[in-house]
Amino acid sequence: MPSLTVNQRPVEFRMDPQTPLLWALRDAANLTGTKYGCGVGDCGACMVLVDGEATKACLISLAEAEGRVVTTIEGLSRDRSHPVQQALVAEQAIQCGFCTPGIAIAAAALLAHNADPGEAEIKAAIPNLCRCGVYPRLVRAIQRAGRAMRQADAIPAAPAQTTP
Repeated sequence: MPSLTVNQRPVEFRMDPQTPLLWALRDAANLTGTKYGCGVGDCGACMVLVDGEATKACLISLAEAEGRVVTTIEGLSRDRSHPVQQALVAEQAIQCGFCTPGIAIAAAALLAHNADPGEAEIKAAIPNLCRCGVYPRLVRAIQRAGRAMRQADAIPAAPAQTTP
């Protein structure tokens, strides 16, 4: 039985190890934010983080995910406070919402490596298809999220309180 960490929790799947991770997440773990789009890795609707890297869950089996750390859109932040989620809303880069979880995951992976990406880097790192065509707003949203992340990193930690 394949076991892995999903959204910071150990999970053991009682499924065929060749089952695509997408179906294990959706059907067995009830994490339905990861969407089925094309099933062949072209659309990015099923994007999750696997060991911190954006990965199309329809293309990786449970056996390949064995022992790895998986983060779905539900695990990005429980209260939708992740800078990418906040920026997508602020820039109105969400229309129907179907592709949004995969885009948010791909953007989070990009910003974890580079919190100040240019437009060309964003376009290269976000392979997701969006039928609503939010791409210009998407670029602005990712840049906005990067700014928020850089500002958060620049805020010095409060000094520790000591009692006399």
